[in-house]
This record gives sequence, structure tokens and C-alpha cells, in this order.
Amino acid sequence: MATPPKLTLYVDTVSPFAYLAYYITRHDPAFSKCEVTYIPIFLGGVMKACGNTPPINIKNKDRWIGVERIRWARFFGIPMTEQMPDGFPPLTLSVMRALCALTVLESESGQEALVKCLDALFEAYWVRHERIVERDVLARVLGEVLGEERGRKVLEMAGKEGKEVLGKNTDAALADGAFGLPWFVATNSKGEKETYWGVDHLAQVADHLGLEKPKTGGWKALL
Repeated sequence: MATPPKLTLYVDTVSPFAYLAYYITRHDPAFSKCEVTYIPIFLGGVMKACGNTPPINIKNKDRWIGVERIRWARFFGIPMTEQMPDGFPPLTLSVMRALCALTVLESESGQEALVKCLDALFEAYWVRHERIVERDVLARVLGEVLGEERGRKVLEMAGKEGKEVLGKNTDAALADGAFGLPWFVATNSKGEKETYWGVDHLAQVADHLGLEKPKTGGWKALL
């Protein structure tokens, strides 16, 4: 029996394009026959290690990303407001450490809890513009998904266990060649691995994984 293709997607809630890639791989039927793993990292750490300038600080590119993210959101029917959140980009260390702490707390349940929290946090930030980096907001969102007790435990673990795992995850992303997000690591059924950057490379990701690409919706915009 053939080994199913596998896809790893590194994410940080600060990145609109990581959100787009997450939403598509999470909901689009094209990825239903692929084992997808989401790994929370700190994008700021990757950018610093690579000597990258944040797009928001690059002349003209700052405006371009605002236009481009909405284009892709419309292509794939992804909920996202046209206005950028106030204070963008926020420092997401607290959020990403909490998500990493969750993976420790829920290590036996796979990705189920992580995915539910990513759903809630991405929506809270990119749709409702909630300040998820603020502790009370983060606590509320986590509590709504996990329950108050587990949400509180996650935040308690974020400073130590979460910090440690986030560092390891970010190092792993760098080792996999990441310099920005979304960063994909795609391994097909033959065990052949390729890496890709950007939501606009999803067609290449699907091709490498041997997935059937729909001929409708946002896929028509992908080469």
C-alpha cells in the first residue's frame, strides 16, 4: 500500500499569507488525501536569523501585501477584512508560545486541539481584528476553545515549556530552509521531499504531492 503524501506547514498568526495557506490546506478538498501537520513558529526569529527585512518596512511592498492578501482571500473564499489590523505587525511571541505549550499539554491527542485553536486565533485576528497578543484576549480565545481550566494551564506552561518548544520549532523551520511564511515541506508517496514558499506556489505543492487540483475557484489563479 502506497504511503500517503505528507505536508508540513509552518505558521505564525502574524502572517496573513500563513493564514491563507493554513485555511486552504485545512479546508480545501484537494488536501483531503494528504497528511497535513501544522507547526507553530516565531516568524520574527526566522526573519532575524536570515537577515530579512519585514515586508511592512519595505517601500511599496508594504502596500502591495495589503492588496495581494485580499486577492488570494477572494480567490479561495477565505474570510479576511480588507483593512489591516491596528498596530500590525504585533509581536506574537506570547501567542506562539501558548500554541507550542498546547502541543505539549495535548501531545497524545495529535493536532486536534492545535488546529481548533489556530482556527480561533486566525479568525480572531484576521477577521475580527482582536488583539490576541494581549493576555486577557488570548486567555478568552483559548478558554472558548479548550475550556477555562485547560486554557489557563496552557498559559501557565507558555513561559517555560512553550518557549522551549517554540525555539526548537523555529530552528527546525530554519533547518528546512525557511526564510519567510508560509513555508511548506512536501513529501510525496515516494518519499521525495521538496520545500516551497508562498501561497502562490500551492499548485506546485499539489503537483509534487500527486494531489488532484480542482479546476474551479482559486485554483484557476494558480499556475
